[in-house]
Amino acid sequence: MEQRSPAAPDEREVLARTVADVMRPAAVTVAVDETVLVAWELLERSGTRHLPVLRPDGRCTGLLDRADVAVACAAPAASLSGRRVDELLPRHRPALVHAGQTVRHAADVMSCADADALPVLAEDGRLAGVLTAADVVAALAGRAARDEPAGPRPQAPPTTLPGLPPRRARRGTAIP
Repeated sequence: MEQRSPAAPDEREVLARTVADVMRPAAVTVAVDETVLVAWELLERSGTRHLPVLRPDGRCTGLLDRADVAVACAAPAASLSGRRVDELLPRHRPALVHAGQTVRHAADVMSCADADALPVLAEDGRLAGVLTAADVVAALAGRAARDEPAGPRPQAPPTTLPGLPPRRARRGTAIP
């Protein structure tokens, strides 16, 4: 039988809450006409996984994922200075939610759109924040959404593959 922590809220209570109660405010955004390199730098410096993209009028036009930007940055460096953020956005209208909608509605939108994060809009249509699947899970577990780390992401311990020597700590060291 499942035991529930006394502090953990009922899942119906969490799903009935508004998105504004569970989301993270969007501290870092990128303009739609910026380069892919600028987007990568913003993701790296902020430590976030999602980067809202704003039009000149301040309205959100989409959400970039760290993985999408990383794939784009695998191209030759000379071509990256000419690529713009809007080239990475899907051509269809992005899935999004409004701050006053319920977490249940947002979870439905995430599920239908196969998205792990959604831009959250305020009443005036401007970006209010970002809701991630991790935010929903944290709310269901009775924890407040944690802010994304401001520093560099923690690195997993290096993996040693059988038959291969461990990776050297310093790159550029010649192997005799």
